[in-house]
Amino acid sequence: MKKLMTAAALAATIATGAWAEGKTHYVAIHVDQNDPQVMNMALNNVANVASYYESQGDSVVVEVVAYGPGLNMLIPGKSPVENRISAMSLELENLTFAACGNTLRAMSKNAGHEISVMDEANVVPSGVVRLIELQEDNYAYIRP
Repeated sequence: MKKLMTAAALAATIATGAWAEGKTHYVAIHVDQNDPQVMNMALNNVANVASYYESQGDSVVVEVVAYGPGLNMLIPGKSPVENRISAMSLELENLTFAACGNTLRAMSKNAGHEISVMDEANVVPSGVVRLIELQEDNYAYIRP
């Protein structure tokens, strides 16, 4: 009888998914506009996706890729969402930000001095190429 109860408990656990690992989802979010509304919508997308998948027992890896005018999102002192990015980076361990190196070089040249990005951002050679790479790696593509 004891073996039968143990087997039944094991079957119930497996059937309810209590031992099952959640799925990991991958999302690339594209920001190419110097518009606080678009930047906030992108960060809202990050928060909503992370919250939803967490409630499902899943996890999500999100990379926000900024280039062109959208790179202002990642420039300290210029970004209208700087504080929010810093807070979200601490809260969400699977959130990263990619800054387009092409855009950064052009901005620095136009400004006549080196422009830096926020500590939370990684500079990639090209924002467009990074989005292509992420999509080739099966990331879902979101453009707010």
